[in-house]
Amino acid sequence: MRLIRRGQARVVAWKNGGGLTYELAASPEGAGFEDFDWRLSMAEVASDGPFSIFPGVDRTLTLLDGAGIALDFSERAVTLAPGSGPFAFPGEAAVTGRLLDGPILDLNVMTRRGRLAHHVRLLRAGEAAPAGTMALVSRRDGARAGEAMLNRADCLIGALAGLRGNSEMIAVTLDGVGAGLASRAQE
Repeated sequence: MRLIRRGQARVVAWKNGGGLTYELAASPEGAGFEDFDWRLSMAEVASDGPFSIFPGVDRTLTLLDGAGIALDFSERAVTLAPGSGPFAFPGEAAVTGRLLDGPILDLNVMTRRGRLAHHVRLLRAGEAAPAGTMALVSRRDGARAGEAMLNRADCLIGALAGLRGNSEMIAVTLDGVGAGLASRAQE
């Protein structure tokens, strides 16, 4: 199990150049935007604007910090606000983000469609991480998961099924994963 503090992740420019993302883990190691199988990152969104397009990729966003963001799709709008659950959408969808009241931090989970699938769910305090959990992200300061102490947006990576936290956490699971994939996330 590896603990990644909010400020320790690798900083990468967005695919469209509009901001910065903090890459927590990706597979295969060293993969770029065009060749990852899965990717877990956090993005600071400081202004309104278009999201990067990722053809053939499934995405899920979860608000970690801030007042929220409205996601404008051509056919509808969705608002992520404090307490909102994860929101999944296809990476090729044209979407523009509108901040509700200042910058936000979001968790972004992406998997290459046809290779893998992911699930992102909120865990209540004391709820066990489901089978296949490869990441837990804290939504609160002072959280504990097993022996690890986490603050908001800190992340545990590894084989985490059954681990319980004392606060609300976000659990990320992968499907279609070979036996070694979760262990590679620990490296």
